[in-house]
Amino acid sequence: MPIATVNPANGETLKTYEAMGEEEIERRLQLAQATFRTYRTTSFAERAGLLNRAAELLDDAQQDIARVMTTEMGKPVKQARAEAAKCAKAMRWYAEHAESLLADEEPAAHDVKDSGASRALVRYRPLGPVLAVMPWNFPLWQVIRFAAPALMAGNVGLLKHASNVPQTALFLEDLFHQAGFPEGCFQTLLVGSGAIDEILRDDRVKAATLTGSEPAGRAVASTAGDMVKKTVLELGGSDPYIVMPSADVDRAAEVAVTARVQNNGQSCIAAKRFIVHTDVYDRFAERFVAGMRALKVGDPLEEDTEVGPLSSEQGRTDLEELVDDARRSGASVLCGGQRPDGPGWYYPPTVVADVSREMRIHREETFGPVATLYRAADLDEAVLIANDSAFGLSSNVWTRDEAEVDRFVRDLEAGGVFVNGMTASHPAFPFGGVKRSGYGRELSGHGIREFCNITTVWHGA
Repeated sequence: MPIATVNPANGETLKTYEAMGEEEIERRLQLAQATFRTYRTTSFAERAGLLNRAAELLDDAQQDIARVMTTEMGKPVKQARAEAAKCAKAMRWYAEHAESLLADEEPAAHDVKDSGASRALVRYRPLGPVLAVMPWNFPLWQVIRFAAPALMAGNVGLLKHASNVPQTALFLEDLFHQAGFPEGCFQTLLVGSGAIDEILRDDRVKAATLTGSEPAGRAVASTAGDMVKKTVLELGGSDPYIVMPSADVDRAAEVAVTARVQNNGQSCIAAKRFIVHTDVYDRFAERFVAGMRALKVGDPLEEDTEVGPLSSEQGRTDLEELVDDARRSGASVLCGGQRPDGPGWYYPPTVVADVSREMRIHREETFGPVATLYRAADLDEAVLIANDSAFGLSSNVWTRDEAEVDRFVRDLEAGGVFVNGMTASHPAFPFGGVKRSGYGRELSGHGIREFCNITTVWHGA
């Protein structure tokens, strides 16, 4: 795949970039290693000052970088501005909280005495250069939720961004440089996916984090395992959205539309499988389909656009094939389901019902504005349908019955359970999944400690 900005609204190639050669990669690896030796000794206050400055610069650049993101991957520009604002918020959150999250921990006094020590503590120390392999769908947020905690912990970052968002990738490197971070603290590597293996095998790279597809995660995990290096993986998702009879069904249907089509439906944590109790199924379906039909699809740079194009022609083809396979296998397409005429990689908001386990759309992730609708006889069947997936990123449940909430929290196989609301990420809460959605956690204290050397310090009597 070429490293290029291709506008998904019209297919026009706007900018292309040459991949970095071996000499430039080597120079940057040397710089990362050298910078880490000194940056790791800086204080939390110094790092926080730099990160807060980066947040200020990002706020100042919000309008411009939003247009860049929209032009590169097609998200509505209002959502792009919100993404930039969210990134600045997360940077400030880690600047404020990192020191306390990584404070020395003192074991219980009786355990210290029992170990034969006069005193003991646990200290979190940075690992070194961390390789981040990041996707295009949230081209700022995916990077910042790694970079902010990593830099506050004293690590340095090497970013291999998706090849279709090179301008966003270069903006990020410049952002940290302009904020005053030492040269080499955060570097963008303009390379293709074929270069990842060799970079990860380099002894100077101490760990890796990847957000992306399952095949990409398998490749990075395999290499990292071979080299005995720590990894965090956030892969695909096919999140269930369960509606029970006690729920506010009208509100559930309204939120369901946003939960499905946020970011043009190209979000790992977007709700994708809508599992509705039979007692309220017809009511929910009517309102949900009407809401999907009413969405404005169009130029993502227009302020009132709600759904823009998919990021690539191949992405649209993949989505079409899932819908067409379901239709041929007996599913009902309640709205959408047909590629529109005209330029750009658009696909309409689509709802598919009467889905069976044999259909590809049941087993695979739909990365675009396509929802599948299921009828469940009771809570037990809702849980069975929800867990009948290779993925386990997050989940949404709508109910006013606390006993039902307890059951869902106990039984759903997911990294998150959002009750009477849609899944969203926040710097204070851990983010990640189970099963083929990956392992490890980003954000919160759990995320900042993922790339730390958890060190036991023991003093004899």
